[in-house]
Amino acid sequence: MIPRRLLLATPALLAAPARATIPELVLWGPPAGPTITLAAAVSNGFLDGVATRLSVRAWRDPDELRAGIASGTMQAAVMPTVVAANLFNRGLGVRLLNVMTDGLLAIVAAEPIADLTWLRGRTLALPFRNDTPEFVFNRLARAAGMDPARDIRIQTAGTPAEAAQLLIAGRVEAAVLAEPATTAALLGAGRAGRTLVRAFDLQEAFGRLTGHASLPQAGLAVRDTLLASHAEGVAALQAGLVRATAYVRANPGSAAQVAAPILNLPPPVIAQSIPHSRLVAHAAREARPALEAYFRTVAEAEPGILGGRLPAEAFYL
Repeated sequence: MIPRRLLLATPALLAAPARATIPELVLWGPPAGPTITLAAAVSNGFLDGVATRLSVRAWRDPDELRAGIASGTMQAAVMPTVVAANLFNRGLGVRLLNVMTDGLLAIVAAEPIADLTWLRGRTLALPFRNDTPEFVFNRLARAAGMDPARDIRIQTAGTPAEAAQLLIAGRVEAAVLAEPATTAALLGAGRAGRTLVRAFDLQEAFGRLTGHASLPQAGLAVRDTLLASHAEGVAALQAGLVRATAYVRANPGSAAQVAAPILNLPPPVIAQSIPHSRLVAHAAREARPALEAYFRTVAEAEPGILGGRLPAEAFYL
């Protein structure tokens, strides 16, 4: 049976039959923790019945993600929740199905960092320019009384893996990384004879700003066209991801094996990253208070990040 909240998401859903089984569906994930959940969901049969042909792929960077959504070639993709909100507000037909991580960002350095003022005058690698890692970091830096552009030497990296390599090579003093790149950096530094640590938890710092313990960083977004024609399949997709999340958290070794070819990382790195990835599968409508607190906080420093306003109720499935 189609959940009422999906059926009533938009009147357009009533204009076409909402079939359960989707003929073919590619689940696109980031080069980060939530893709582990997608891989485990497919390999363990938690999404059987969602689609006749189902696969998982990883997008390389936010530019590829946005191009895929805009062109319609990506019908279901895990993306930063602020990106999903922006696309929805711009009328690009994107709804947020769930939140798949409550935050997996950390600053990695050679020593623990008590507060972000430690970075004043130092060099920091920051992946994905003009995207979530930068938005979150900049907001926290300003809360600490710093202007990131003036007080910190920022070195932009194309991906978290590139930022990790800059740090391991000693070309920067710290890096903002997302799991599993954080774990890969710690292990890679050890092999190179260096010691790195998870120096600063960005989620905890952000929680102090918002009053919410979580940083609902990324979730699965679906296109209106998929929702309109296969609402039952979309509902089954969320139910399967809830099961898959519990499986991944309880079985990191097995989950890492199936995610390794997609993330192009050794299984031990992925397995060790899972406890630090805060993997969840909260329905977007239930997570709306935390999402709106997060959106408001980043928008204080980046007014255009959401497209000028908070997304309407219909955004949250």
